Amino acid sequence: ISGLVQLGEYDSVRDLVDTLTRRRAEINDAVTRRISDPAVAALLIAKTSLAAESGVALELASESHLCALAPAVATDVITLLGNLIDNAVEVSVGSESALVAVRIDDRNGLTIAVADSGPGVPEHLREEIFARGVTSKPDVPGGRGIGLALVRLVTAQYGGSVSVTDGDNGGALFAVRLPEIVTAQQAAHA
Repeated sequence: ISGLVQLGEYDSVRDLVDTLTRRRAEINDAVTRRISDPAVAALLIAKTSLAAESGVALELASESHLCALAPAVATDVITLLGNLIDNAVEVSVGSESALVAVRIDDRNGLTIAVADSGPGVPEHLREEIFARGVTSKPDVPGGRGIGLALVRLVTAQYGGSVSVTDGDNGGALFAVRLPEIVTAQQAAHA
């Protein structure tokens, strides 16, 4: 925008701002129609924009649904989603379809599924990948292998499970299942 203003291209500035505003509204609407928890919705909106900056499309499945959560639960869901999406975007950059698909369903406990278009996780690493310090990313210096360990830890705190399989369209599919979650409404009545 600054460059266009410096060039005196005011019509182009208006067109760009209109396009950005329209695109942001479309993303906001697509997320908030399905995700009622404001913190989780905000995370998904931010991650969608960050993924796009890396050339990766982040799509929320149309059948997704999430009610407003108790604040502590929302924080944990953000931890789960944030780590899974960050990993998925990173491995999808430069792939043929460059897509991360997210599905969230709270109708029977909570299920979170994140599929990527990356190379997938080799079968021999599918259990080990959740241990602290383990990564499937080649040539990566220290400081990695924490996100999925954290996903497993948070999931275990809820008596849930996390797994990785091959995705339907290649890449990996990470699935988290939490048997019970506390909604904001339940927390208010407690």
